[in-house]
Amino acid sequence: MIGRFRQAPSFGEQAQAVRELFVRYLNEQLVVPLQGAGRQLGFGVVGGILIGIGGVLLTLAMLRALQTETGTALAGNWSFVPYLATIVVVTVVCVATVAILQRKDAS
Repeated sequence: MIGRFRQAPSFGEQAQAVRELFVRYLNEQLVVPLQGAGRQLGFGVVGGILIGIGGVLLTLAMLRALQTETGTALAGNWSFVPYLATIVVVTVVCVATVAILQRKDAS
């Protein structure tokens, strides 16, 4: 047994082994984690779209409420006030959202 040596693998066998190792590594470190992240990314995109639609509908509801519920007080020369109020509220909400997100990122 001492006199028997194992023959070194050929270059083709070594290249095949390196290729298999590389493919396994890519699968474990890249493909599998991305598949798990894909589901969460999909939920995030759908959630963002739904929140955007809800925000637009709430903004329109606020504008229509200001236009109809104030009667003639905001009619004629004052008809711009509901639009201005809606823009101010939406701007405040957007600024507050960005401030909250930046505060959470900093901590």
